[in-house]
Amino acid sequence: TGKYHEDMNGRDTIATDLNVLADFDPVLPESYKDSEFVMLGNLTPAVQARVLDQLTDPKLVALDTMNFWMDVALDDLHAVIKRIDVLLINDEEARQLTGERTLVRAAEKIQAMGVSYLVIKKGEHGALLFGDDQVFFAPALPLAEVFDPTGAGDTFAGGFMGYLASCPNVSFDMMKRAVIFGSALASYTCEAFGTECLIDVKRDDLDVRAGKFLELVRFDLKHDTSDMTTA
Repeated sequence: TGKYHEDMNGRDTIATDLNVLADFDPVLPESYKDSEFVMLGNLTPAVQARVLDQLTDPKLVALDTMNFWMDVALDDLHAVIKRIDVLLINDEEARQLTGERTLVRAAEKIQAMGVSYLVIKKGEHGALLFGDDQVFFAPALPLAEVFDPTGAGDTFAGGFMGYLASCPNVSFDMMKRAVIFGSALASYTCEAFGTECLIDVKRDDLDVRAGKFLELVRFDLKHDTSDMTTA
């Protein structure tokens, strides 16, 4: 259980009960073991590690986690982070994991753990991508009303990994595009309860919305000085 703050951006986790997943021990079907792109969902780090143990030779592994696992299974989390390529967390979790207040220093520490790319989600303030000694900022699409942000992080991860799986190679430039498409898809989640808004989204809709993200940051550094005079 949890609650959102009035701006629907911050949230407080009140309680986390493992329930049916307490003894979850996933066994991958044979057809899954040679998967090239793997997204490890937000589960116990030990379970995430067991999934990795069953994979043949993935091309890219991304992992999602949360502050709860940092509280109760930090050693296991550090161990599994060493085995992945991309870590997806929010700004609060990045600070807790590293003990750093500034996100740049937090990113440096996380990359030193062995992560090639790091995505720090900042809710309505967009997302930061770190990797290859570069930083990329993606804005969030301004929405007139945020109905329910629950699941937006998972939606972002799905769009992010789905886009990368369609790319000819994995590079920082491809990662930047994946962040935009993940953000575009996640914006639909916030507009309705649960998956209501996502169900009817088509690829053309997603392309149009991704284009709106580009409009948010597109500008020309050059300026016209033809009308300027000097004293």
